[in-house]
Amino acid sequence: MRNRAWTTILLALVVVVSSPAAAQSTGRDATRESLSTLLASAGQRADVNVAFRRSTKNPYNFTGTMTGLTNADNLEIVISVTKSDTIGFRVYPHYSGGYINIGKAKDATALMRELLYLSDQNFLFWGADDTGDVFCGYTVTLESGFPRDAIVIVLRSIHNTDKFVGQLRPFIDGTSAR
Repeated sequence: MRNRAWTTILLALVVVVSSPAAAQSTGRDATRESLSTLLASAGQRADVNVAFRRSTKNPYNFTGTMTGLTNADNLEIVISVTKSDTIGFRVYPHYSGGYINIGKAKDATALMRELLYLSDQNFLFWGADDTGDVFCGYTVTLESGFPRDAIVIVLRSIHNTDKFVGQLRPFIDGTSAR
């Protein structure tokens, strides 16, 4: 009888402890599926024109590449459904065959100052990841549900990153925007 009581208590604890994680995973999975559907249609818009696919490295990430730009070779787009009920956008401009990296810039200090200025002046914020690669980004909260229209607006705004890469070129390699 005593073992049965302990088994019941232990089973109840397992259910209580695992329920929030299961609920979070289910909500995150639902968001991922909604985002997948939205990216499939929004990616075909003329003002977006990016084929998004689920990342092979992280099942909650989507990636795509925007091409046909003036200053950047392309824009690598990573969209993440996070554990904290947000959707994060990170757009990595590729320039001269690779990422823009603060450590490789002609004038790293001026580049970082310009990134801060652009963060103040633009819809998307600018930053650098832990390896020094420059990106612009945006974070959308899911507090009020799935923000379909907001995501489309962010996707339509990504193309503008190219002109800002032109503004960064003097600090990256000393050349001017095309």
